[in-house]
Parts: sequence; C-alpha cells; structure tokens
Amino acid sequence: MSKALLNRFYLIIGVIAACLFFALPLEKRINLGLDLRGGMHLIMKVDTSKLSENAKSDAVVRAMEILRNRIDSLGVGETVVQRQGEDQILVQLPGVTDRDKAVDMVKRVAHLEFRVVKEDPVLFKEAMAGKPVEGYEIKYVKGAKAEPLLLEANASMQGDSISDAKVDFDQSSFYPKISLTFNSQGAKDFAELTQKHVGERLAIVMDGEVLSAPNIREAILTGTAEITGQFNDAESSMLALALRSGSLPVPMSIEEERTIGPLLGKDSIDSGIKAMVIGMAAVFVFMIFYYFIGGIIASMGLFLNLLITIGTMGFINVMMPGSQVTMTLPGIAGLALTLGMAVDANVLINERIREEVDNGKALVSAINTGYDRAFSAIFDSHVTSLIASFMLFQFGSGPIKGFAITLSIGLLASLFTTVYVTRTAFLFLIEQNWIKSLRMQHWIKAPKIDFLKAAPIFIVFSLVISVVGLGSIVMKKNQAYGIDFSGGQVQQYRFAKPVSAESVRKVIKDGGVTDAIIQQFDKNPENVLIRTSEDTYEKVQAAFKAEFKDNKFETLRIEKVGPVVGKHLRQQAIWALLLALGGILIYLGFRFKHYDFAFAGVVALLHDVIIAMGLTVFFGRQIDLLMITALLTVAGYSINDTIVIYDRVRENFNKTGRKGTLAEVINLSINQTLGRTLLTTFVTMLVVFALFFLGGEVLNTFSLTLLIGFTAGIYSTIMVVSPIVVWSQKFTKKSW
Repeated sequence: MSKALLNRFYLIIGVIAACLFFALPLEKRINLGLDLRGGMHLIMKVDTSKLSENAKSDAVVRAMEILRNRIDSLGVGETVVQRQGEDQILVQLPGVTDRDKAVDMVKRVAHLEFRVVKEDPVLFKEAMAGKPVEGYEIKYVKGAKAEPLLLEANASMQGDSISDAKVDFDQSSFYPKISLTFNSQGAKDFAELTQKHVGERLAIVMDGEVLSAPNIREAILTGTAEITGQFNDAESSMLALALRSGSLPVPMSIEEERTIGPLLGKDSIDSGIKAMVIGMAAVFVFMIFYYFIGGIIASMGLFLNLLITIGTMGFINVMMPGSQVTMTLPGIAGLALTLGMAVDANVLINERIREEVDNGKALVSAINTGYDRAFSAIFDSHVTSLIASFMLFQFGSGPIKGFAITLSIGLLASLFTTVYVTRTAFLFLIEQNWIKSLRMQHWIKAPKIDFLKAAPIFIVFSLVISVVGLGSIVMKKNQAYGIDFSGGQVQQYRFAKPVSAESVRKVIKDGGVTDAIIQQFDKNPENVLIRTSEDTYEKVQAAFKAEFKDNKFETLRIEKVGPVVGKHLRQQAIWALLLALGGILIYLGFRFKHYDFAFAGVVALLHDVIIAMGLTVFFGRQIDLLMITALLTVAGYSINDTIVIYDRVRENFNKTGRKGTLAEVINLSINQTLGRTLLTTFVTMLVVFALFFLGGEVLNTFSLTLLIGFTAGIYSTIMVVSPIVVWSQKFTKKSW
C-alpha cells in the first residue's frame, strides 16, 4: 500500500475510533430532549410592571434563584433555569410528569403575611356592606365555610424571615399542618407581635388568601408557628416547599408550556428510530442495487456519516458539558434526512465517474476526475444547507435547535465521508487490483428535451399552484396557524378504550369548554387531541374524570403558547426564512459571479417554500415551528439541484469556449444532469416516505411538507430557474 493511501487509512481509523469512544454508551453520551424522555419546557414571564427600572433586573435574578431552590428540592436532575430577554425565564424539567405539581411550584408566589384581625362589629358590618373602611379589608378564610374576616390592610409581619418549613400532622383535625421556624430576627419580631395582640386573632395570609386565623392565647417566644387548614398532602408539601425556598419577589405567569408525557416520548423514540432504520435500509438497498461496488462504498460512507454525527454529539457533551447538545425527535428526523441528503453527493460522484468512464478514461483517472469535478457542486450545496441550518439554530428553540445541530453536524460529516472516505475506498480497491471496472445501472439516459420551450406554460402552472396554496392560508386565517404562532393550547390524551370525537366534544362542552377543536388519528382511535384558544386544562381534566370513570386516560402532552410569545415566534420564523434566502442569494452570487443565477435560484426557493407551505395548509395541516423547520430544510436541499445545473453550465461554457447561446447551454446542462436530479430526489424521498408513514403523528406534518417541498424543488430546478436566468439575461443584456 502506498504511503499516501496508508496515511489516509490512519486518519479514517483514528476518526472511527474517536467517534466510537465518544458515542458509546449511547445512554450516557447522548442527551435525550424533553420530547423524547418526557418532561416540561416552560417560559415564565416575570411581572415587573410595578417595579422601578433598577428593581426589575434584581427581581428576575431573585426569581431565578428561588426557582432553582424549589426545583432542587424536587430532586430533578439536569434541570435548566435560564434568563431569556429582560423579563422571561426558561425552565426545563426533564422527566417531570406531574404537571399540576410542577406548575403550582413555579407559579406560586409564596408571599406570606401575618395580619391582625379587627374584631369590631360596626366596622365589620360597614365593610361587608361594601363601604370603604380605611386601613382594613375583608378577606375570606380558605375552606368550605369561607368565613369573612376584617383584616388590617398592612401586614404586621412578612414571611421573609422564615428559616424552615416542614409538614407535620395535626392530631386534633387529622389534617396535615405546616410548622414554621423563624430566624433570629424573625423569632424576635414574632414574639413582639404575639405579645402585643394576646387575645386577638392573627390571620396567616398566603398570596392574598387567608389560610387560617388562630387566636393568640399567649406570646409565642419559641420562634416557631403553625399553619393549619384543610390541606391535603400535596398542598401542604408544595406550600412547605415554597415557604422554605422563599417567596418570589413578583408574580409570574406561564407564557409558553410544552409538557410531554413519558408514554408519548417512548412512542416518539420508537417511531423515529423505526423510520430512520427503514429509510436507511431502503437507501442502502437501492444504492447497492443501482451502483454495485460504488453503491457498497457509498453505503459504507453513509453508515460512517451516522457514526461521526453521533460521535461528534457525544464529544461535545463530554468536552463541553454546559452545551448539553441533545437528541430531539426532529433531531432523529434530521439524522435520517442527513443520510438522504448525503446520498445526493454520492450519486453525483458516481454519475460523474460513469461519464468519465464512458468518455474512455482509465478507471483510476475516471475516479479522480469524477471526484474533482463533483467537488465544487458538493461543497456549494453543503454550504447553502448549512446556511439554512444556521438560521434554524439562531431563531429556533428546543427541539428545533436539536434538529439544526444534528443536521449541521451531519452535513459536515457528509463532506468528510463523501469526498475523503469513499475516495480512499475506491483507490484502495484499485491499488489492490480487486476491481478493474465499475458496473452501474443506467436507467435514465441523457435526453434531448427543449425544456425552455415549454417554460411559459410551467410558469403559469406554478403561479396557479402558488395562488391556490396562499389562498388556502388567507381563507383559513388564524386556523392556518398552529398554537406556536397564533397562541392557545393543545392537549393530547390516550384512553384505554377508543372514544369518539363527538363524545369527547359533548363531555368537555358540558364542562364549560365550548371553543375546542377535536382531532383523532386513524391509526390510534384511542388518542384524542384538543385545541383551544385558552388554557382549559383543568376543565378538561375535571370533565374527563367525571364522565370517563370506566375508561382510564393518560396525558400525552400539553402545549400552551401565549399570544405575545406566538407573535414573537412568528416574527422569528419570518426572519429565519428571509435571512436564509438572503444568505443563499449572497453566497450563490459570490460563487457564480453573476447575481442573475443567484436571483433565479432564490426565486425558485421562494417558489418551493410557498408551494410547500400553501399545499400543506390546503391538505388540512397548520403552520407551526416544525413546518418552518421543514421549509428551511426544503430551501437548503432544493438549491442542490440548481447548483449542480449551474456548475454544469459553467463547465459547458468553459468546454465550448462560450460558444452557443445561454438558452442552448442551459438546456444541454439540464439534460445532462436530469438522471442525477431524478435519482437523488428519489433516494432522498425514500427517507422522507419512511418518516411520513412510520415517523409518528408528531413528524407527520413535517414530513408531508418535505414531500411537497422536494417535489416542488425538482420541478422548479428544471422549469422555473432556467427561464428566469435566460429572461434576466435578455433584460440586463449581459454577455455570458
């Protein structure tokens, strides 16, 4: 073996060894996102409207500290508490399945006050009649009796001096009680307060609600106190936790919630991996059948691409633990999609090698020339896809970032495996004299079709399809958008026995939910999805528990997005699409020296995005973050075919010494690359079809958008880009 080839092998073996080390064991190296292992993702908005500018930042920082203390008390591992913007806090709770407990924990202000009860019948009567009584207000004791009390408006003492709070058991009432322990200053203040008001009642007020109002029989000098009331175990535990960790400086509200139950997470993993494995198997079988030895080498490169992607994710998690690169459900789709997109480069190389062999070159020369001539198109197509991935990462959140990271790593790994590893394998087989020729199928010969002649007809067709798609979005108005962009709530449940949508609608309507959209899935009739414009979780839960006593149900997921967050996410999505198209426009203009080519390519991408989005909505789906992810993926992938044609146009111009018109050279280039264009789209579609049919309901709209977008992409590459380039040349009168 030659020294150069040996050095190549050393590098490849080193990369494989490093990737195996950092990839295994998978459960320790790769972090699963909340959408795969279950848990909660919350965006909390801190209400700082009543604070001064200086106090606003301190309030958010203090709220984060208190949230961390409360979450740590739950014993939840790998939690995230991060500040977002000026007044928002991101909270991620992996593995947390008790939604009610978690929401109560993070939202509870836990502002404890001790207020003296005014025992004055005259003032009490006036206050109950609605007359203002200066310095006092009416409050009701929590419980079935809801006893009204006249309290001093100002608290005699706050709860910020509590050092400990724990749950005990009240022997007289048989209800849990909360035992408080004050710090040294708090003990002194409480002693003075009780000594001053012996014989009076002292109300214990939490977040504006009177929990109890015991009589002060004597001064309490021990530095302890008790809160009694008709608490259940869960309420008393959460109350004690909130008091121990401290009261939030200001109220908080949930602006965005994504709660995934463990059952849905397991289903997502199973369906995602199944789709990926079957998609990969279909690609391998086709590549080996069509290209024989070339297909085996390409499949080996694709498998190594998968290993490098997972190994790189493991490396980042080991070397930079704070980064927490996670594998999400869209990330699994990205992994499968990366392999489908990597096939594009392998097909291009094999087709190039075939051309060189057909031109009479020796095998070694044909392989080297094929790789060299394919490299520029491969490099350009990977860069444009990376631009789209960067925009996804920049403007996406949660699972979308996971998709962007997986796709980006996979694309970089694809460059290495396609250009370096597979070439090394070819050279090794030739040097060992194990192959002397390459057999390949050749189903699609280079035709001689005048594509530009029919361009006006196809442009009109594109306009009609675009109008139909955009019209469906306009006609459906807010119904065209998912909760990510319009706000609202999605609840998904799984019943033990199938239920009808009508029965669910009647049950929740009787429970007070009147604006719900009920959706069921043909494959899983026991699954029910409920969309509402407001938070109706408690009403739905109560209605289900009352009416479906003999049909147990499990909460699969709860997603809630406030209108402010929805508007922000919509703006981010628009910016991501515009900046991705702008970045591709700039790059193509730089690479091909003519912005006519770049402009035509971006117009085609916009055409693909509009058709994919419009038709997906036309088929009854909604625009959400996953669809935007698919649209950016379409933009990054569809430009590949255009780049290949552009590259061939440039090559043909150089070969002919710029003889012939631009229209003639473009027609020739389209015909020469048509086989490759159809093959790569077909092979990539194998993966997308696997995602569509087997990837589960969460990825169904995502994969449908890809199917439509990729189909539109192959059409626009041939029928839209080329006429725009030719017409723009006539308009600008540039010389080619």
